[in-house]
Amino acid sequence: MKAIINRLINYEKISKAEAKEVLVNISKGIYNNSQIASFLTVYMMRSISVEELDGFREALLELCLPINLSDFDTVDLCGTGGDGKNTFNISTLASFVTAGAGVKVAKHGNYGVSSSCGSSNVLEFLGIKFTNEESKLQREIDQAGICFLHAPLFHPAMKNVGPIRRELGVKTFFNMLGPMVNPSFPKNQMVGVFNLELARMYSYLYQNTDKNYAILHDLAGYDEISLTGKTKVITNFEDKVVQPDNLNLSQLNADDIYGGTTVRESAEIFVNILNGSGSQAQNNVVCANAGLAIATVNKVSHQEGFYLAQDALLGKKAQASFKKLQELSNW
Repeated sequence: MKAIINRLINYEKISKAEAKEVLVNISKGIYNNSQIASFLTVYMMRSISVEELDGFREALLELCLPINLSDFDTVDLCGTGGDGKNTFNISTLASFVTAGAGVKVAKHGNYGVSSSCGSSNVLEFLGIKFTNEESKLQREIDQAGICFLHAPLFHPAMKNVGPIRRELGVKTFFNMLGPMVNPSFPKNQMVGVFNLELARMYSYLYQNTDKNYAILHDLAGYDEISLTGKTKVITNFEDKVVQPDNLNLSQLNADDIYGGTTVRESAEIFVNILNGSGSQAQNNVVCANAGLAIATVNKVSHQEGFYLAQDALLGKKAQASFKKLQELSNW
């Protein structure tokens, strides 16, 4: 590891094979915490290469506990996090709206590291029990239209990294990897990333897979559609820029989509929106994101996806999916 860190400090790149080997060695407990922290820190100070990212991704996918959801045509809505915007849990809410619209969702998520409340924080607070039991996850997705894959249960090899990430409290390259390493290997994905460079890397890597995807970066710095301005979207078929008036919506202010400062506050916002008590701005931003996921899977326009999302949210279908998952996860 010392040689690798020295090379990285000197702005050298490491190969895909070397990147993969480092993560495998981390999983085996070969390196101490200081070495791991130093390795992570280097990538906060210089850009990661496509080869390095691909090596890290390949290692995590090989080390994960895979789950078979192949009977369902699933989508994952997962952002990298690390945008520092402290929005409410938009992608998690959008996942339930997508499920309410009849699209099966295998949502991959984790506790917040660089934000106050990740998807796992809010769902756990609201009584969702996490599992890696395949038959239970299959039952959840069959009956609720959604299951939640809590990352630590499927990536036990990364137990040596979790405490270090929490202590650092800032985004690391693991933020970049999260959406890429869903253990159910979904064929459809809507992924938000925190900068344009990473969007291009994802696009390059996903071109070489059989994934049906929409990669997005909001140009105001968000890893989701914020409706505060323009959003770059890269799909299998096109690159485009989406803005609020494409969906016949008004532009929002950042304050309109700000989240709570505690898990309890975040959970209250979450429940209010599912209950139909969210503001128009909150509803619109959730449906804009869910709408793109629905459009990606069903191969319809973003606007049609948005209308289907609105119907799922305002018609309480998303709430029904959430309540069913609550019930099933506690069996």
